This record gives sequence, structure tokens and C-alpha cells, in this order.
Amino acid sequence: QLGITERGDLQRLLRSQIDVIAPDTFVLCEEFGQWEDSSRRIDLLALDRDANLVVVELKRTDDGGHMELQAIRYAAMVSTMTFAQAAEAHRKFRTDNAMDGDATEAILAFLGWTAPDEDHFAPDVRIILASEDFSREITTTVMWLNERSFDLRCVRMKPYRLGEQVLLDVQQVIPLPEASDYQVRVREKSEVARAARVGSKWDRDSF
Repeated sequence: QLGITERGDLQRLLRSQIDVIAPDTFVLCEEFGQWEDSSRRIDLLALDRDANLVVVELKRTDDGGHMELQAIRYAAMVSTMTFAQAAEAHRKFRTDNAMDGDATEAILAFLGWTAPDEDHFAPDVRIILASEDFSREITTTVMWLNERSFDLRCVRMKPYRLGEQVLLDVQQVIPLPEASDYQVRVREKSEVARAARVGSKWDRDSF
């Protein structure tokens, strides 16, 4: 109703202000789709300080559609990205957006590295879903996956009109910011317990 478009407005604004939905991350590229046998594209692909890739999926619907399924596919497809590939994608992004500076140096500066390190690049892929709202199907799926060592976040972007301006109220709804550290600790404890159960079962079956 407000005439906000997904790519022309939301994506354009967030690529230069990614901290609004993903604090302390660095945008590598947008509309990334450099893989074989697929025409799908990641809205925004970013890095965090631990060199993890961050898939950002945007929707302007009021229920999120099936964005969690799309994002999981993207995360799997991009999980093998190397530092060299990331630098090439960022080089194109900088060229397309008339940004000065060398792509490789910009990535290294963000990570605090002195040289590319393929062994420690992209050890994991995080997912951020951003939409006006999320259906119960999505929130249930995200919480279930987070309990199983995934890192998915839902960020609600709700538009409001104030005079001639349109404002976006941005809030992370899953996990709640104040519960994030606690949930990480719970997830780590669950992983240890699950590994212990699997190891115990293997020991019993071996006899």
C-alpha cells in the first residue's frame, strides 16, 4: 500500500545500512547467483567478524512466504565459497555501486586479517530473514532449527507513515536479543548431550 518495493527500496537501503538488521556484518554482494544449474539469487550476502557467511533473505509480505526454505537452500549452495570467490563477488559489487578501494583489502580490513586464510574462511553460514511479519510455520521452523545448531534470525520490519515520511520499525523477534546469549549456551549444552548419547549408542551397538 505504501509502494515499497523489495529490491528497489528495502534491498537498496539495507545494502548500505546492513547493521540495522545484522549488526557487525559486512556486505559482500547483492543478488548473488554464481552457481551452476540454478537461477536463484541471494538478496544480500554478508560476512561476520568470525568470517562466517551471512545469507540475508528479504520479503515485503506480511507472513514471510516460504523464505526460510529459500534461505536454507541458499546457505547450502554458498557454503563452499572460498575467500577468492568472495573477493571476486565483492569486487563486482564495488564496481556496480561506484565504490572506491580494493575488494580484497576491504574484506581483510573488516576481518582484521593480514592475508587471505582459506582454512578459516566461511566455517559456517548464518541466516537472517527480514520481513514485515512471519507466519507461525516460519517461526516454528526457525526455533526448531535453532535448537539443532543452526543460526537463523527473524527480523521484523514494519512500515509506518509519519507525515510525508515512511519509517521502518526494525526489531529482531527470533531469538529475542536479550535471550540470544542464553540460547547459544543452551544449544551448546544440547550438542554435547546429543553427542554423548550418540557415542553411548555406538558403544552398545559395537558389542
